[in-house]
This record gives sequence, structure tokens and C-alpha cells, in this order.
Amino acid sequence: MQPMKIPVGYHKLHKNKFLNYQLNRWYSLGYARKEDIESIGAKIKTFDDYISAFLEASELAVKENRLKNAATYLRAAEFLISPDNERKVPVYNEFINLFDKAFSDEIFERHKVPYNNGFLSAIKIPSKTGICKGTIIGIPGFDAFIEEFYCIWNYFTYQGYDVIAFEGPGQGASRRTYGQTFDHDYEKPAKAILDHFELSEATALGVSMGGYWIMRAAAFEKRIKRVIAMPPLYDWLEMTSPMNRKLAKWFLTKRNLTNFFVRLKMNVGTLKHTINNAIFIQNKHEPYDAVKWMMEMNKEHLNSRLIDQDVLLFTGENDAFQPPILLKKQEEALKNAKSVTTRIFLKSEQADQHCQFGNLPLVLEYMLNWINKKIYKTP
Repeated sequence: MQPMKIPVGYHKLHKNKFLNYQLNRWYSLGYARKEDIESIGAKIKTFDDYISAFLEASELAVKENRLKNAATYLRAAEFLISPDNERKVPVYNEFINLFDKAFSDEIFERHKVPYNNGFLSAIKIPSKTGICKGTIIGIPGFDAFIEEFYCIWNYFTYQGYDVIAFEGPGQGASRRTYGQTFDHDYEKPAKAILDHFELSEATALGVSMGGYWIMRAAAFEKRIKRVIAMPPLYDWLEMTSPMNRKLAKWFLTKRNLTNFFVRLKMNVGTLKHTINNAIFIQNKHEPYDAVKWMMEMNKEHLNSRLIDQDVLLFTGENDAFQPPILLKKQEEALKNAKSVTTRIFLKSEQADQHCQFGNLPLVLEYMLNWINKKIYKTP
């Protein structure tokens, strides 16, 4: 058996870099038609245009019984709907229902994992080879869902692995359905997942900002034997100068001033989106809380010295969100890791963007070979 063919290529779909990235994101994940994405890209100018275009594309796909396309487009629309918009949760619920209907031909189980007087959301996709070589646990990033990365999780099941993808507190259904608010101490949800599925060991994969939280989990949860950061984050302030680091920390002592300056800049769509989502996942109310949340992802909290497992770090040379300098810093901090492998993917490979959208097949094969080598101890 072979997994579905995932498209290769990072395309010029919009003049705005952020929107161009998002359009490529949905196409690269394998469940969108290129002609639909090109059509949407050609007619949108604003975030509202983007939301309306994807909602319309989803409705049309439902009418034409292209349910996997429809679910993808609904998720794409939900992504940019503001958390304070009354449509946010209904569109999310509609997406989940449509996803389950669209993927009813796939074998996977939904799980409610007990956690903190509530639940975490998880899906388990069993190996499709008749044998299980091991288990991979996977997490999405900042404002992503486990469902949208189904092509990644599913790939490994065709290679003989069980995959358990879950949403930590603040993410996906864990926030929207079960009310769990964010906690950077990701060893706690990781422990809940490993306990629930009675796992004595696992490989752990964190996508996007999940590359930070999965490293934090590995520092404290030793049933994680191999850890992959796609890409690492390490510490946001390591991207800037020592002077700017001091200034950022100073602003954290000035709540009102921070709120004033952030609100002043929130007319920029991408910043507004980031701030509002960071507030939402914490169930907070002020921009200051978003800034504080971001800065709590730092090298001291990460505890890299405690990571003694096999580690794979990779990024793209033109990653605009978690650039290569953060990989370099993370690599240098892993003094006690059993092994550290790094890879920076290139534009010539069409894998230079965040999360390697543009050439996921290349990255998936690279991860698979690394996992197999570490499990079977081959050169």
C-alpha cells in the first residue's frame, strides 16, 4: 500500500507573502485542488476576502461531493476568522463534522484523553502494514489542528507506525470543545497521552511552534526516545540583538504601555491575527498577555540541557517564522543529547518555507529514514 501523492512545488499565488504562504499551505497538504487555490488567490485582497472565498469554495465542493476539498477549504476559512467572531466555533464544528464524513473511508479513532478535569483531543491512526514498528506522537503548532496535518500522520502509518496526533491545552478541540487553556509545560499533556495509550516509548514530532513544545516535553518526559522539531524555536529573543532583548523584557514590566503600543500596531492584519489567537488560546483579554505568552517560550524554560534523546532538527533556509538562526541556537544548546541531526532545506528543493510546505514528500522521507535508523540502529 502507498500513501496518497502529496503535491510538490511552492507557487506564486498572491503578491502578499503571508496570504501566498497560506494558499501554498493548504495546497501542499494534499487535499486542495490547485485550480481552486489559484482562483481564490486571484480574487482576494483582504483577510475578509480570503474567508469569504474559502467558504464559497467549500460550499461548491460539498455540492460536487468533493468532501476532502470542502473540509480543507472550511478549515482554511476558519483559520482567519477572528476568535471574537461569533462564526468561529460554528465553522470549526462544521469543519470537524465534514472532516469525519470526508475521511470516513480512512481507519482512525478519535479519543477524549482525560486531562486537568477535562479532556484533550487526539486521533489514533494504526499502522496499515499489519505490523507495528513503533508509535509516533505528533502535535500541531500555534493555531493549527491535528486534522489539517492528516497527510503527515497518515504517511507514517503506511510505513508501519501507529500514529497518535493530539492537541494540547489551548489547541483545537482541547480549547474549543473541552475548554483547556494553554500551558507551555508540554510534558504534562504528553504524559497524559502516553499514559492513556499505555505507551512505554515513542518518537515525538512537533510541527511549527510544536517544535518548541515537543522539545520541552522531551526534556522532562523520558518515554519520548526520539524527538523531531519541525522546526525548532528555542527562544524568540535569540532572533534579535542584545539591546532589543533588554527592551522586550523591559516592556514586560509595563503592562499598560505594552497594551498601548501593541494595539497601535494591530491594524496590520497578520499581527492582529497572531495577537488575537494568542489571547484566545489562553482565555485572556489583553495584548500584553499575548506578548508575555510568546516570551515565555525561551531557552530557560525549554531546559535543553535535560534533553538526552536522539534529536532531529530541521527548517527551511527562508523560513519567515522560525528561521535557521533558531535551529543553530537550539543545536548548540543540546549538550547532553544522545545524538543531534540537523537539516536546512533549500529553495532549490522547494522546501525552504516554514514547515517545508512546497515539498512535504522530501521531508517525510527524510524523517522516516532518520526514525528507522534510530530504532534499528543502522548507520
